[in-house]
Amino acid sequence: MKGRITYDQVNAAVEQINKAVVGKYKILYQPLKFMSAQVRNLYHRFMEEETKDTKGVFFIVEADIKEFTQLKLDKRFHSILSILRHCQRVRELRGSGLIRYIIC
Repeated sequence: MKGRITYDQVNAAVEQINKAVVGKYKILYQPLKFMSAQVRNLYHRFMEEETKDTKGVFFIVEADIKEFTQLKLDKRFHSILSILRHCQRVRELRGSGLIRYIIC
């Protein structure tokens, strides 16, 4: 659809996005008293990113992708996100200086 991106590249990006979602929500569902200081800072950042529109849905931001995966956030990645939005696998929610990618 966008340029010369193959199915394999899209599927690899989807696997990396899923890896980021699992990593993020594993931290969020962990009890606070068992967290180290670094993980607790991540937890507080995740809670600050939460809005009333994102309650009850799984979402990630670009910082989560940088934190949990080896993906480069380049033009190809944004093209893949555009493809996923078109296929209604990802929704984009913009607000307060962040772009939240909601997993559908």
